[in-house]
Amino acid sequence: MNKSLSFLTVVVIVSLFLTGCVDKYPNVPKTYWPQLDSAFVKAGVNAAELKRALNNTPVEMKEGMAFLITNMPQRDLDSLSAEFLLENVEYAYKARDKFPWAKALPDSIFLNEVLPYASLNERRDNWRKDFYERFSKYVEKCRDIRCAIDSVNKNIRDEVKVEYNTKRKKPDQSPYESMEQGMASCSGLSILLTDAFRAVGIPSRIAGTPNWHDNRGNHNWNEVWIDGKWYFTEYYPSGLNKSWFLADAGKADPNSREHAIYASSFMPADTYFPLVWDSTITYVPAYNVTDRYIRLYKESEKEKQLAGNSIIVKVWMFKSQVCTLKGDDRVATNVDVFSEGEQTGGGRTSGPTQDMNDVLEFKLEKNKDYTFKYIGDGGILKQVGIHTGDENMEIKLYMK
Repeated sequence: MNKSLSFLTVVVIVSLFLTGCVDKYPNVPKTYWPQLDSAFVKAGVNAAELKRALNNTPVEMKEGMAFLITNMPQRDLDSLSAEFLLENVEYAYKARDKFPWAKALPDSIFLNEVLPYASLNERRDNWRKDFYERFSKYVEKCRDIRCAIDSVNKNIRDEVKVEYNTKRKKPDQSPYESMEQGMASCSGLSILLTDAFRAVGIPSRIAGTPNWHDNRGNHNWNEVWIDGKWYFTEYYPSGLNKSWFLADAGKADPNSREHAIYASSFMPADTYFPLVWDSTITYVPAYNVTDRYIRLYKESEKEKQLAGNSIIVKVWMFKSQVCTLKGDDRVATNVDVFSEGEQTGGGRTSGPTQDMNDVLEFKLEKNKDYTFKYIGDGGILKQVGIHTGDENMEIKLYMK
């Protein structure tokens, strides 16, 4: 009897091997297996590093590692180390376990918009652990994702010490390239902000256009995912789905490769993200999201028409009242708006290197008193009161 059982055991084991039923990649969903086979072949000599990363990943994180390996571009298959990938996966899952909004994410959103270590073609910096430690303190008291988004958005400039500046070395800078210089383009700032969001479990991606409808050039910004919907924001925040560029985005052309709006992806998507600094790169997947921006613009215009009791107040911040009031004299700083003792809004003014069309705007009620509060030179709280009328207004504030 025992001999018969032993014989049957051998037959079963041989059959499992012959039919391919033995777990080739234990604890990895089988849908990834063919893609992993292909990725390891493409990786050539670096396949050993990728396999070591997969084998050393904790069971509960195996799918995440498999997702990265099977979707990364060839440049990363050729070069990324096991240590780089293991730390990225470890801290992405740590954020998911720690923060309530991250725990609630669908797997598909977590994998594609939180877990990835890169957004575009930037240098592959090992930022995940550093950014987790930098930005966790800003969101640890938040109970929902909107609070977390707002906290990261408001604090990132002071944390990383990077401002927009056309003198940056290149447009597609990695986080640490921007932090080393203290400056970045809109693309570099967007990469920084998306990495900061992802570090604390907030789904984020890069959006942008190769060229505005009037051929003024390209622009990139950020999107964040909240309860099934994508919202846009920027490194210099003015609120979700609110920005100086919405009117331009609303005139984009979904059928024009040059004038459409795209949102990046890590896994394959409808098309690829057009990188104006290197048109030969086609390995960054993207979705054409132009129609959503057109819809948002139309909705905002309809709201303006309905809001007959509101005016737009543009706010400029300058160094002092004796300066020339030119673009170089502008100062970027946070400004909060209060009415009857309650805060009704807030935002950040544009600095000397930002687009002159990028002006802080508030929609305020007509014929009402408001107070603008900000920290001036020497850390002194300054307050400026205004009374709105029936027409749009421009307000000049001064640091001194």
